[in-house]
Amino acid sequence: MPRRGPTGTRHLLDVRPGQVQRVRTVLTPTRRGDRPATGVTVRVHGPMGLAGRQRTVALGGAVRALPPFRSRRHLPSRLARLRQIDGRSAVRTRGQGTEFDSLRDYVDGDDVRSIDWRATARRQHTVVRTWQPERDRRVLLVLDTSRTSAARVGDEPRLDAAMDAALLLAALAARAGDRVDLLAGDRSLRARVGSGSGAAGGSADLLHRLVTAMAPLEPVLVEADWTRLAGAVNGTTRRRALVVLLTPLEPAAVEEGLLPVLPSLTAHHHVVVASVADPAVAAMAADLGSVPAVYDAAAAERTTALRRRTASALRQLGVEVLDRPPHDLPAALADHYLQLKATGRL
Repeated sequence: MPRRGPTGTRHLLDVRPGQVQRVRTVLTPTRRGDRPATGVTVRVHGPMGLAGRQRTVALGGAVRALPPFRSRRHLPSRLARLRQIDGRSAVRTRGQGTEFDSLRDYVDGDDVRSIDWRATARRQHTVVRTWQPERDRRVLLVLDTSRTSAARVGDEPRLDAAMDAALLLAALAARAGDRVDLLAGDRSLRARVGSGSGAAGGSADLLHRLVTAMAPLEPVLVEADWTRLAGAVNGTTRRRALVVLLTPLEPAAVEEGLLPVLPSLTAHHHVVVASVADPAVAAMAADLGSVPAVYDAAAAERTTALRRRTASALRQLGVEVLDRPPHDLPAALADHYLQLKATGRL
């Protein structure tokens, strides 16, 4: 629930019969979420000021504070890199998921399967077809809203930092022409933003739908049902897609819930686990200034070692793992997406 941050909650009025006065109370939410209107209480004092009456009038509606999208500052530099990737020469191999680009003269090293024999006969020299990566790829963002996302990193729960990373990747993928879907859930599906064309003109509409769906989400103190969430992913598309699981890299939760269902995802999709790391743990591990601090550092090192072991188990299943602090994760996830684009893996 967002903190209200109200100013001027009480107003002193002298209203004459038949007169109308308008007052305003400013709300400045400091967190995303819905703030429902409860009511307006009117207190009327008697002429002597010794007694009075009051009544509360119930009001409907709510004010929704959207996620702040702080990582938006990284978007211009990543879009510039995306334009560089799109401007490179077309991929010169024939394969599934590619689109015809143009014809050019054959050079040593070209795949003979790309030779266009009809064009070769017309031009009297060997000509090959060039192909470019297919646009309209699929990017599925899976937002974990279970108990592990409730842990606070700084002044916010991990869920909020994961949302920020998801918004940056969604904006970038939409501008690249990819189709973006969002699934959020724990034991049940809490939010779903359906597929839409990722054309640049629709990126603003996509972001609006994403922040609107994310705003009311809150962590639920239950374990995530990854069997249900993986089923929702495979039910969304059977085409190969980039599936980003925005979930904390907590060893017990990952090893018991996520690891068993990963083979069903990696068999069809390129899977990335994006986790919000707590920078306080790294700071604790580096502090050896006192005897109590040394014990704290040992506990922090053990926590870090367990997370590394869990990340290693995920990588053995073919999953890419990004474990970064809140301010680094959005850019790291966007850079990984661009690397997949640059290498032709997406």
